[in-house]
Amino acid sequence: MKYILAHDLGTSGNKATLFSEEGRLVTSEVHSYDCHYFNANWAEQNPEDWWNAICVTTKNLIDKAGIDAGDIAVVSFSGQMMGCLCVDREGNPLRPSIIWADQRAQAQAAAIEKEIPLRDFYRIAGHRNSASYGIQKLMWVRDNEPEVYARTYKTLNAKDFIVLRLTGKWYTEPSDATSNACIDLETLQWSEKIVAASGIDGDKLPEIVPSTTVAGEVTKWAAERTGLKPGTAVVMGGGDGLCSNVGAGSISPGRTFCCIGSSAWVATTSSKPLFDEQMRTFTWAHIVPGLYSPTGTMQSGGGAYQWLKQRLGKYETAAAQAEGKSPYQLIDQEAAKSPAGSNGVIFLPYLLGERAPRWNPNATAAWLGLKMENERSDIFRSVMEGVTLNLNIILESFRRSIPIDELLIVGGGAKGKVWCQMLADVFNARIKVPALLEEATSMGAAVTGGVGAGIFKDFTAIDQMLELNQELVPDPAAAAAYGPVKETFEACYQALLPVYERMAGQSER
Repeated sequence: MKYILAHDLGTSGNKATLFSEEGRLVTSEVHSYDCHYFNANWAEQNPEDWWNAICVTTKNLIDKAGIDAGDIAVVSFSGQMMGCLCVDREGNPLRPSIIWADQRAQAQAAAIEKEIPLRDFYRIAGHRNSASYGIQKLMWVRDNEPEVYARTYKTLNAKDFIVLRLTGKWYTEPSDATSNACIDLETLQWSEKIVAASGIDGDKLPEIVPSTTVAGEVTKWAAERTGLKPGTAVVMGGGDGLCSNVGAGSISPGRTFCCIGSSAWVATTSSKPLFDEQMRTFTWAHIVPGLYSPTGTMQSGGGAYQWLKQRLGKYETAAAQAEGKSPYQLIDQEAAKSPAGSNGVIFLPYLLGERAPRWNPNATAAWLGLKMENERSDIFRSVMEGVTLNLNIILESFRRSIPIDELLIVGGGAKGKVWCQMLADVFNARIKVPALLEEATSMGAAVTGGVGAGIFKDFTAIDQMLELNQELVPDPAAAAAYGPVKETFEACYQALLPVYERMAGQSER
C-alpha cells in the first residue's frame, strides 16, 4: 500500500493528513504555532515554526499510522497565501514572514496605483491592488528594511518555503503566484507591467511551475529531520483557497462551492478569468491546468455566528454544556422558530469591515428593523441570514457569466441543517453537503499530489473521495419570501454608507 501525505500550512498550525492510494483518509495530526499581531494591522509568523510543525507532524503521523516511511509515495501541500517571506541564497529566512492578514503596505499599494489605475490592475492580475498581497509587502520591505531587501534572493509563500527545505528547489506555482498580485492571468507568468510599476527586482520572484509539478525529492538532510525517506517525491500543491476548490470538487467550469469558516466565500471554476464590472470579486489561477477560480471572500462568515454565540448565546452555551450538546445546535433550534426574513430584522455582517462584495474597510455590523415584538429567535436567524445574503451578492455576480443551480457547502457552518436549508432558499439552488466538512484543503492537496506523482489519472479522483451526507432543495415559499429581503438588505447597506464614512472620520480624530 502506498500513501499520499498532505500538509495544510494554515495560520494557526499545520495539519498533516495521510491518504491511501485509493483516496481514503487514514489519519491526521495537527501541530499549532503562534502568530504575532501588533501595530494595529501587522501580522507576522516565524517560518521556522512552520518547518518545526512539518517535522513534528510528519514523524507523529508515521508513528500513529504504523506505516513505513518508505510507503509514502508523495508529499504535497496546501498553504496560506498572500504572504511575503524573504530568504537569502541559502534559503535562510531574513526576517519573519509577513502573512496574509497584514495590512501595513498601504503606501506601497498607493504607489502602484499612481502608475496603474485600479481597474487596469484588476484586469491584469485578477485582483484589486491592495496591501493584502505579496508584491506590496515586498515593496514595504524594500522601503523600510533596505538591508533585508538587498540580501533577499527570493520571496516565498509558506508552502514554497517548505518545498525548498525538503528539496532545495526554488519554485512557486500559479495559485500562490496569483496571491502575489503581480501575475498576468493571461500568461500565468509575472506581469512585466506590474513588476515595473512596483520597482521590485523581478529576479527576486521565484519561477512559476504547474501545481502538479514534482519539485524534487526529499534530501537526506530533510529526511533526517522529518522521518521521511530520502528520494520521496515532493509535489508543489497549491494555495489553501485553491486546494479547497479541488477538495470541494470544483474542478471543471460551473462547479461551484461555498465555504463557511471564520471567513466565508463562494468560488466557482471557469475556463477564463471573470471580471466583475464593480470589481466585487477576484480571480485566481486554478490548480487544475488551464482553468481559473473566480472567488468572492467576505471577512466574517462563521466568525459572525461565533460572535453571536459568545455575546448573545450564553444561555445556549450553558444549557448545551449541561445537555452534552453543541451550543450551535441550540442556537439553530431557536433560529428555526423565526420565518424567512427574521420577522423584518436585517443584520449587516460587517464585524471586520468587508472585502467581497463591498470592499469597504469602514463598514461595521448593524441590526436594522428591530421592533418590540421581535424575539431572540429573530436575532439569531438574522445573523445567519445576513451572512447568507452577503454571499448571495457574490453568487449573483458569477451567475451573470455562468449558470449555477447547485453548490457544495463545506466548513464548520455547514454542520447545521438550518443554515444549509437557508443557503438553498436564499441561493435558490440545490445544496450538497459532504460527509467530511473540514477536509477540503487537505483533500485538494492530496489529489494534486496524487496527480503529480501519477497515482491518480486526473483531478476527477476527487469525485470518488467526496461522500455526500445530505442534499437540500429550495423551499419555493421561502425562496420567494427572500426576494424582497434581498432588496432590503442592499438598501440598508447603501443607506449606511455616509454613516460609515462619518464614523470612520470621527475615529481618526
